[in-house]
Amino acid sequence: MITAFPETRPSIRLDGRVAIVTGGTRGIGAEITRTLLAAGCEVAVCGRTEPPPGALPAAEGRSAAFWPCDVRRADAVTGFVDAVGRRFGRIDVLVNNAGGSPPADAATVSPRFHESIVALNLIAPIHMSQAVAGWMFRNDDPGAIVNIASVSATRPSPGTAVYGAAKAGLLGLTRSLAAEWGPRIRVNAIVVGLVDTGSDRAPYGSDAARDAIAASLPARRMGHPRDVAAGVLYLASPMAAYVSGSVMEIHGGGERPVFLDLVERHAGA
Repeated sequence: MITAFPETRPSIRLDGRVAIVTGGTRGIGAEITRTLLAAGCEVAVCGRTEPPPGALPAAEGRSAAFWPCDVRRADAVTGFVDAVGRRFGRIDVLVNNAGGSPPADAATVSPRFHESIVALNLIAPIHMSQAVAGWMFRNDDPGAIVNIASVSATRPSPGTAVYGAAKAGLLGLTRSLAAEWGPRIRVNAIVVGLVDTGSDRAPYGSDAARDAIAASLPARRMGHPRDVAAGVLYLASPMAAYVSGSVMEIHGGGERPVFLDLVERHAGA
C-alpha cells in the first residue's frame, strides 16, 4: 500500500499576491495556507478563536496573519475582508475552506442545527465571495476564488444529509459566479475525497477502518492535505487562466461502488 505523500512542493510562484483562507489555521486549511505562503503569497486566515502563540501556519520564514471572524455573519465577514484589503492593498485569492458537519439523524435533529450547517457550508462562502469581489474587481489581473467542496456533494451522504446538500449548493454557486463575474474573477471548486488529516479525532473510526478504506481506493492511500493544497495552488495561479466554473475532483480515483462488492460476494451463488 502506498502511504507516503511526496515531500516536494509545486514550483508555482504567486509572489506579490494576497490570499484569504477561511478555516486556514488547522487541517486542510492550514496546509493550503502553508502552500500559498511558500509560493510567495501574503495569506490572511480567520477563525472564531485565535490559535495559541506560534501556532499559526508558516512557511519560508513567514506566518499567516490572523483575524477573528465568524464567517456565518455577513457584517463580520465584511469587516474582516476590508481589514485585509486595507492592510495589504489588494486581495487576489479567496479559498472558501471553512466547513464541516458532525453526524446527525436528519429525521430528528433540530432545525437550528440544519440552519447552522447550511450557514457555515454555503451562506458563509456567499458572504466571503461577495465581500472580496469588490477588491478583486480593482485589480489589473483576474482574481481567483476556490471553493472547497466534498464528495458528499456528489453522492448520497447519510448521516450528514444537509452538509451534502449545502456542498452541492456550493458547486452550483461556483458555476453561477464564474459566469456572472468572468473575466474579472475566476471561480472554481475542488471536490475533496477521503483525507487523513492526522487528527486525534479519528474521523474514520479506527486505524484499521482507515487502512481498509485506503486499500479500497484506486490510489491505494488516503488523501493528504497537500493533495488538496496543490490543487488550490494550481487553480489560484496563472496556469489556470482559462479554467473557471470548473470542478476539480481530488479523491484518488473515487470510492469503490458498493454494487461491485455485492456482485463479487454473490458470484456463482
